[in-house]
Amino acid sequence: MAIECLVLGAGQDVGKSCVVATIGGRRVMFDCGVHLYYKGRRSYPDFERVLAATGAADFTAAISCVVITHSHLDHIGGLPYFTEVCGYNGPIYMTYPTKALAPMMLEDFRKVMVNQQWEEGQYSHEDILRCMKKVIPLDLKQTVQVDKDLVIRAYYAGHVLGAAMIYAKVGDAAMVYTGDYNMTPDRHLGAAQIDRLKLDLLITESTYAKTTRDSRRAREREFLHAVHKCVSGGGKVLIPLFAVGRAQLCMLLDDYWERMNWKIPIYFSGGLTIQSNIYYKMLIGWTSQKIKDSCRMHNPFDFKHVCHFERSFIDNPGPCVLFATPGMISINAGFSFEVFKKWAPSEKNLVTLPGYCASGSIGHKLMSGKPKRIDIEGTHIDVRCQVAFSPHTDSKGIMDLIEFLSPKHVILVHGEKPLMAFLKERVESELGMPCYYPANNESISIPTTQHHKMSATERFITSCTNEQTKDSLQRRKLFCGSNMSEANDDEKLAEGTLLMEKNKALKILCEDELVQLLGMDRHVIQYEPMAASRIAAAGELE
Repeated sequence: MAIECLVLGAGQDVGKSCVVATIGGRRVMFDCGVHLYYKGRRSYPDFERVLAATGAADFTAAISCVVITHSHLDHIGGLPYFTEVCGYNGPIYMTYPTKALAPMMLEDFRKVMVNQQWEEGQYSHEDILRCMKKVIPLDLKQTVQVDKDLVIRAYYAGHVLGAAMIYAKVGDAAMVYTGDYNMTPDRHLGAAQIDRLKLDLLITESTYAKTTRDSRRAREREFLHAVHKCVSGGGKVLIPLFAVGRAQLCMLLDDYWERMNWKIPIYFSGGLTIQSNIYYKMLIGWTSQKIKDSCRMHNPFDFKHVCHFERSFIDNPGPCVLFATPGMISINAGFSFEVFKKWAPSEKNLVTLPGYCASGSIGHKLMSGKPKRIDIEGTHIDVRCQVAFSPHTDSKGIMDLIEFLSPKHVILVHGEKPLMAFLKERVESELGMPCYYPANNESISIPTTQHHKMSATERFITSCTNEQTKDSLQRRKLFCGSNMSEANDDEKLAEGTLLMEKNKALKILCEDELVQLLGMDRHVIQYEPMAASRIAAAGELE
């Protein structure tokens, strides 16, 4: 048996995460995201390849279940399209927080589709509602029997509220798909936690496969220093982000403003991020232990210095900090792009990028080396503002997880090709595990280890016990015998006969039991030792 993996998204790329893994005849779709750089159907995984590969009449017949790891759009944004437009009607699993946050994220993305005037691939508000009604919520470490053979389980992943790593098993074949995860805690979420599992395959994200980040405190100091310098000089700070998952930055700035006794405004654009913070308060059990403990005295998500931002504030004089969606500053999409156009021409202002920015986005252009000008569809934006950024995941965390789980094989997704090639070399040379990084729409077959259950006869078990007794006596010089096994003390071999009868369970039995079963007489060959004189005589005859 093998695990067949069809990579429909995030193969040598970051965006539209989607992997279909076939385990023992069951097909699991891990994540169903969109690529935020593209428009229309090109932003979705190529779902038709599933039908072509399986020969199924429809997606419900082709896919046993869909599992979503977390609420970021590159992992969930394609789900309403897959269910309501493509027609998938099977089970969908995600954690309770992800199910709570998903409708907000999907509705925000639907508005982006409308603003960008997608000609194809749009889904409606009603599609989102119908899709979410089909979702079955998961709790951490809850074992779910999808059908009589397929088992899935969710483990805490950090990264964002509700994020999970997914364990899937059919028979003896087992795998883990990580989604995005953090191996170190931050201000509001704990580090990823997973059992030490016996795995044939680990599919892991590799976003920052070549980056070794500083400590959290060092990154926070650097971020606060950049913000302090900007607002002290009368500048404005733009922090483009996805609505869910950056609560730690709000907490960090809110605490710093309290210590500095500043009245400089910190803003959220729209109600989306404010609404997501309400969910953080409701789902406090999914946060770090430090947050849970402090919540008894004061809810850390009750920000004193953060308030709502109106569009009319864009041209207001004076310093401020603005959290605006979406992240990456996608071209012609969302409020962060509008603000960037206004604020980028001033050298007093700052753009700080807290997360990954996909190739083609303005954020990626800024990270790659600050351009003086960005041309967009016949117009240009002068870029004189300051730029700062801080990645959220690093190669050490990825290597630590791979080493801890020690799977037989590793597949890298959700990363850039050159960085994945670098990480593959490390995994194979340092950990000795076969590692792959397939491109989008490529399939890869991973061999699995099969274990067969067998029964043992009572006589066989008794004979094994007798042999162990004899060996113990021999070691204590209480028993002598030339036929005793000289096996290592730590590795005792039990000799028997494996019986494989058609349509019956495997059975192991003693040699004499087999003779009796076959109705045969026992035949023994004995060799007579030759005296030295007879050996010499035989030599002379030659």
